[in-house]
Amino acid sequence: SLFDEPLAIAVQGLGPRQQVTLRTSLRDETGELFQASARYQAGDDGRLDLARCAALPGGSFSGLEPMGLLWALQPQKPFWRLVKRDVQSPFLLQLEVLEGHGERPGRLLAQAQHERAFLRDGVRRVPVREGRIRATLFLPP
Repeated sequence: SLFDEPLAIAVQGLGPRQQVTLRTSLRDETGELFQASARYQAGDDGRLDLARCAALPGGSFSGLEPMGLLWALQPQKPFWRLVKRDVQSPFLLQLEVLEGHGERPGRLLAQAQHERAFLRDGVRRVPVREGRIRATLFLPP
């Protein structure tokens, strides 16, 4: 998906009202790790849809935040910022579903990877150099 588009996150196959922790992580272009986590409880049917289920207290955020696992990403290195310098390569987002809500993560129940791209297919990237101006123009197909 494109980096500025909403990402729908859902988990199925859990036990009724099972407690799980969802954790996201990605590495920036320098290799620094960013992570976020949230605690949830599956519905009676064993499904968890972040657009409908509120995160419980104790994680990186709480409440109904469908994109919380992305906007809450924090660096492991203090004061580090998530900056994208090469928009031609995507960020690779890791998503893990862990059992329980403890301080130490429970066993890994599921995991997935997702690419967050910055350029739609067919977009042309044109460097602009005029006097002291340095910019990049992105032209749609």
